[in-house]
Amino acid sequence: MSTSILRRGLAALLLAGSCILPAQAQGLDEAIRERVEQLRDAGPSGPKLEGVSLSEGIARFYERRDFAPAWNDRARQEALIGALRGVAGDGLDPRDYAPEAVEKGPASADPPSIAAYDLATTRSYLLALAHLFRGKVNPASLDAQWNFAARTMTPDEALGYMVDAVRSGNIAGVFDGARPAHPAYARLRAALARLRAVEAAGGWVAIPAGATLKPGMDDPRVVLLRKRLAATGDIAAAEDNGATLYDATLEAAVKRFQQEQYLDADGAIGPGTRTALNVPVARRIDQVRANLERGRWLLHELHDDFVLVDVAGFQINLFRKGASVWSSRVQVGKPFRSTPIFKSEVTYLTLNPTWTVPPTILREDVLPKVRRDPGYLARNRIRVFDSSGQELDPKKVNWAKPGAITLRQDAGEGNSLGRAVIRFPNPYAVYLHDTPHRELFGASQRAFSSGCIRVENVLELVRLLLDDPAWDQAGLDKALAEPITRSVKLGKPLPILLAYWTIDVPESGRVGFKADIYDRDPALVRALAERPRP
Repeated sequence: MSTSILRRGLAALLLAGSCILPAQAQGLDEAIRERVEQLRDAGPSGPKLEGVSLSEGIARFYERRDFAPAWNDRARQEALIGALRGVAGDGLDPRDYAPEAVEKGPASADPPSIAAYDLATTRSYLLALAHLFRGKVNPASLDAQWNFAARTMTPDEALGYMVDAVRSGNIAGVFDGARPAHPAYARLRAALARLRAVEAAGGWVAIPAGATLKPGMDDPRVVLLRKRLAATGDIAAAEDNGATLYDATLEAAVKRFQQEQYLDADGAIGPGTRTALNVPVARRIDQVRANLERGRWLLHELHDDFVLVDVAGFQINLFRKGASVWSSRVQVGKPFRSTPIFKSEVTYLTLNPTWTVPPTILREDVLPKVRRDPGYLARNRIRVFDSSGQELDPKKVNWAKPGAITLRQDAGEGNSLGRAVIRFPNPYAVYLHDTPHRELFGASQRAFSSGCIRVENVLELVRLLLDDPAWDQAGLDKALAEPITRSVKLGKPLPILLAYWTIDVPESGRVGFKADIYDRDPALVRALAERPRP
């Protein structure tokens, strides 16, 4: 028998906990203590959780165990190996946590080797739990505007759970507890599993270019369309029957697909729908992985009372006690004037608002129009003010170099903010508001604004936010009929979250893929692929 095989055999016996004598156990404890001291001497390293670095977390972990080994039990090892490999179901890469090294065991049976193995295994354990608990990627590294609070747990509480799980052997339980408890997270994991099953089966076929496929047509491409929809369960397997006729059953399935992909549900396979159908399954998997990471960042925020703006989904919801009580369509910022992603609190609203033209819109939009058309300001009821607030005669302004002026649109008909504005503190001059461009709510893709959020049926939301009998429909109509601008404070500030999700997974479990209107997914997927630093 070779020396290496003998050493691995001895190591396995030691890890089984069946032949460690008291003197050997004491020597192993001392070896672990020495490793922990070396770890502390080297200074903090690795990602932080609750302000505690990974290396410091490992040190505290062993101090709580009086420097006893944590992974000298084969059943405990195997449970950890299974849990580490299981994070693939969360869209994470198990290789980040080295399950093969855990399975391989220590290099030899001597205490220093076993101690090195034990600490390395604990590092994998703590790192995986930290990534499940609040995400692998620091969102602020991708978005300088990020101001959401990270999911929190006190260091002592977090470490207590991790130590207790090792002591009891409930490794799977502590991993489950680290995952977001929100139902949407479980649905995203299930969607990922289904897509990976499709990928393992060979993915789905592509629909070739050609004339738009419409219901009633007989076309060889319909055979491929049936196969494509059957692969994702959009039609029953029995409907993948090789028929070339685009029948009513297939039309209904296509319309449902289009609705779920935020496309115009006309039942026709034109360029837009064909592009959505032909996105490779690997890219859809990455899209789900990106949104699982966003779930680890954000889902702990979705409780109690709040307003949620789903920017990529062009949707707004008001939640009471964690349940949606009102929803509507919104228009958001164009890709080159994107709506920022952040958290704030709704504090007050304005009825019959005036509109002060923001600097960017003034420079890039309004000034060119005024220079081309001297009547633009009067036609849109826009006044001109100098830096001291004095109104100026537009005819006396040098519009080639207007200097420090402010443009303000009067309240009333045609005002860019409509009849109401819902305000929340932020450095971006972003708010929710009504709009005279209500016809644009009918579009499936609604990135039309300059950054603010235009809300359909905004007065319904106003009434719900005020939540006061004095502000029922009659009271609101009376205030709006008066030719004055009025601000009304909310009785209690209400959290508002502007979030970015490119996946919908409703309770039905069906997956809706949204357009990544601000191209945020690729950077997040790349960040997920980076290996953790030592």
